[in-house]
Amino acid sequence: MSLLSDLLTEESWRRVLAEEFTKPYMQELEAFLTQEQALGKQILPPQPQWLEALNRTPLHQVKVVILGQDPYPTAGHAHGLCFSVQPEVKPLPKSLLNIYKELQGDCGIDNFHSGNLLPWAAQGVLLLNAVLTVEEKRTHAHQGQGWEQFTDAVIQAINHHCSHVVFLLWGAHAQQKGKIIDREKHHVLQSPHPSPLSAYRGFWGSKPFSRVNSYLTGKEKMPIVWQL
Repeated sequence: MSLLSDLLTEESWRRVLAEEFTKPYMQELEAFLTQEQALGKQILPPQPQWLEALNRTPLHQVKVVILGQDPYPTAGHAHGLCFSVQPEVKPLPKSLLNIYKELQGDCGIDNFHSGNLLPWAAQGVLLLNAVLTVEEKRTHAHQGQGWEQFTDAVIQAINHHCSHVVFLLWGAHAQQKGKIIDREKHHVLQSPHPSPLSAYRGFWGSKPFSRVNSYLTGKEKMPIVWQL
């Protein structure tokens, strides 16, 4: 067993990803993370939550995938689910605020009271960052260390084991990763990122939440209750 495989407790993911933990890139990633910790660097989210997205949404329950970039670099914010923050965090991060503004315009839902998206994860929304850790106050600090290959393997597992999953790809980074999605089996919705730097380019008015539910109901799946 290894540091990272021990953190993955959800059985359906453990079965399909077991081989990944034996590969050289994963061992190099573990060595990097262990060294960073030994140097006293603060890694976010806390170690028990590095694979929280997978632990919270079993493979066989995945209906929607939202792809983020890397965790929030502010201590106390990230807890392993993309765009989500701990319940007590106020004010909400700006990208999440913009997601909520679009949700309100799209579906009339007001979620501004909480930034914690665990209720979405429990319904089959996999909140997956491309890179699953970051150094405090250093955005993108852990890019290129191996996480991207691991999260590619997660997407490939969804390709193989699931059908009629909706992927929400917000921004160029997520859309780049979207190249490996099997679009014969799954549905992809793309728009600019909800960041204040880009939301005005087409995230506003893209109606992702109603479009997700329209697709799911068309495939005889339960729609997502977006209200928190």
